[in-house]
Amino acid sequence: MKYTIEIIIDLPREEVIKKMDNPDNMKHWQRGLLDYEMISGIPGKEGAKMKLDYKMGKREMSMVETIIKNQFPSEFHATYDTKGVHNMQRNYFEEVGENKTKWISESEFQFAGFGMKLMGFLMPGAFKKQSKKFMINFKNFAENGTSVADEQ
Repeated sequence: MKYTIEIIIDLPREEVIKKMDNPDNMKHWQRGLLDYEMISGIPGKEGAKMKLDYKMGKREMSMVETIIKNQFPSEFHATYDTKGVHNMQRNYFEEVGENKTKWISESEFQFAGFGMKLMGFLMPGAFKKQSKKFMINFKNFAENGTSVADEQ
């Protein structure tokens, strides 16, 4: 399953990247993030691995982020792996005028096991909706300082 989502953030690209490249900020725009921990590599560098723990509803989940390409301020690519799901994410950041940044996120999901394949087939909109929600939350945090951590 593949999809692309775009959003315009009303800030210069350098400010967007500064906020995105700080892992301490993730809790402000990734609802349900409980904790993160570096597993290996140099933080922010290609090959670095970070464990992310989430609580979504009553379900807890851990995933591993592996940085594939970090060429901030223009692009950042990573994979996210959890039980039965491999997600490749390619993110591009384009300057749009003086004080606007277009964030383009390309997601590709691969599912393992019958249950996850069935979920991906029956509910592709749920994955896209979650991705869009993270992007809107980031925009609100970057532009206004609005944090989803305050709502939890």
